[in-house]
Amino acid sequence: MPEAATHKAPTTATTASHRFTLRERIVLRIIITLGYGFIRLIGPTLRVCVSREEGAQATVDQRPLIVSFWHACMIPATYVCRDIGVRVMSSNSYDGEYMGRIIRKFGFVAVKGSSSRNAVRALLGLRRALHDGWTVAFTLDGPRGPRRKVKPGPVALARSSGVPLSMFHMAVDRAWVLNTWDRLIIPKPFSRVLMRFGKLIVVPAHAADEDLDRYQQELQDSLDRVCEFAEANIKKVGAPEFPYNA
Repeated sequence: MPEAATHKAPTTATTASHRFTLRERIVLRIIITLGYGFIRLIGPTLRVCVSREEGAQATVDQRPLIVSFWHACMIPATYVCRDIGVRVMSSNSYDGEYMGRIIRKFGFVAVKGSSSRNAVRALLGLRRALHDGWTVAFTLDGPRGPRRKVKPGPVALARSSGVPLSMFHMAVDRAWVLNTWDRLIIPKPFSRVLMRFGKLIVVPAHAADEDLDRYQQELQDSLDRVCEFAEANIKKVGAPEFPYNA
């Protein structure tokens, strides 16, 4: 099971309601209520196993770190990483609004912006969060893809902040997989979940701009590797021969 969370995050009030029509606000409230209720109901039934490469982060709630994972893992990651004050980039879009409100109910703190809009403002907010000792997280192929392709934000943030890059993937043995661009994973009750962390990557403050592509590729390779491991070993979780740190 994952390590116990100890850091409670402050909640933040939303000011976005004036940006949406009455119908959109009603639908938003329904989605948030159903989404939060579903994760809260299913989450405690999940049988979670944490596995690490050598040199990976020591605990789920270690901080500060710059953590990356794929958008498809959002639902199990929201539950497993709840109530530890993780800062996340939240889009100003309608989709980003309901996701942001759901994750805030699980102790995450949203920093407004996205890879396509207000990115500089959001990265500055995430850098302040790192300076204050918090972990920040990226769904690296969000908000609209391309699927499982790394974007440059985390590497640039690692260079400017001096905080290492971490990454994980979560495989689920029994899940509904939506026919969406990200192939969103919705765990079924009592599913096994394998959370695999990759080795930390340090980006030197003196790294030249042309070096960032190499670190971005290293992050891509690490995410591909932990993804492959988790999906290949999910059926072995609970078996005596399971390679927790292979």
